[in-house]
Amino acid sequence: MNERFLDLLTTTTLFGISVLNLLLALGVSILIFVVVRWAISFLLRRVRNWSGRDGQFGQVLVKVLEGTSNFLLLLAALLVGLSVLDLPQRWLERVGSLWFVVAALQIGLWINRAIALGLSRYFARHATSNTYQGSALATLSLWGARVLLWSVVLLAMLSNLGVNITAFVASLGVGGIAVALAVQNVLGDLFASLSIAVDKPFEVGDFIVIGPLAGTVEHIGLKTTRIRSLGGEQIVMANAGMISSTIQNYKRLQERRIVFEFGLSYDTPTEAVKKAPGIVEEAIKAQGQVRFDRAHLRGFGKEALEFECVYIVLDPGYNLYMDIQQAINFQLLERFAKVGAKFAVPARAIKVTSLPEASNQVGQGAGGARARDS
Repeated sequence: MNERFLDLLTTTTLFGISVLNLLLALGVSILIFVVVRWAISFLLRRVRNWSGRDGQFGQVLVKVLEGTSNFLLLLAALLVGLSVLDLPQRWLERVGSLWFVVAALQIGLWINRAIALGLSRYFARHATSNTYQGSALATLSLWGARVLLWSVVLLAMLSNLGVNITAFVASLGVGGIAVALAVQNVLGDLFASLSIAVDKPFEVGDFIVIGPLAGTVEHIGLKTTRIRSLGGEQIVMANAGMISSTIQNYKRLQERRIVFEFGLSYDTPTEAVKKAPGIVEEAIKAQGQVRFDRAHLRGFGKEALEFECVYIVLDPGYNLYMDIQQAINFQLLERFAKVGAKFAVPARAIKVTSLPEASNQVGQGAGGARARDS
């Protein structure tokens, strides 16, 4: 009975292959699938234990391994089983090509998950208060990376299957250049937005100055940035234009260096002029949150004795600086009045070289001439 059944399996063929060989190939495929699946599960358990001690890299590796496709594993196991069969040469070549396709797809899945995890962790670590901007940039970056990855995988698979991809790649290159030229301004703003998110020259809430424009950043979009100016109006600027300009970010000012000048008139007594730097120093040191730097008689101007004074405000707040400067000015007015120092008043001298004759005199002269003529 057993011999008859064995003969039946040996003699019965399907697609020119005996049923016994097909069952053997199926058994090998199932065995390979079970062994590989167990090996991946074992590796995952070990990596999970290791990630508890190692940290982020181990966690990313766990997530990547969890992206292993059971369907692709089963397909790979079936290909191993097919290699056991005595197939014609042309079928063996096809099986070899399918091996590369399966491997490329699985590697692509692993890399795709690694890119998604890496970008999500990066944007979460560098997140700002502008959640919309962060999510939009993360989506844009992930989409671009995935398109590039799967384009490479697809071209590699087509090349392995014998498809001539040279003309296809050339067409993609020409088409890509044409599209890039058509939307170069939009792409420039998009990449500038990505540069702002990565480099962070400013963030929402920062007070910035760009050339003649100054205001508080309200929104950083994919194409434009919106600034609320001191006058109240909203300024909308292209991201590419902002990146190419010099940006002064006053929000990140740690301390403010102040240089102020004043002039004393030339009729101020010499002793009062000598006391002026000391008076300025005392007035500055009397204020809180400041550090005195210097006060000097800088030179002799056309209209006044010119003084230059420097001090540091330890807090970057503009209103605090103005309050301190006002208090210093009040003290200088009081102290200079006591020592007899006089602030210079701008004066302008007008030199008259000639005066025109009075019109009435001209009229009288003309009348007299007419009287004499008559």
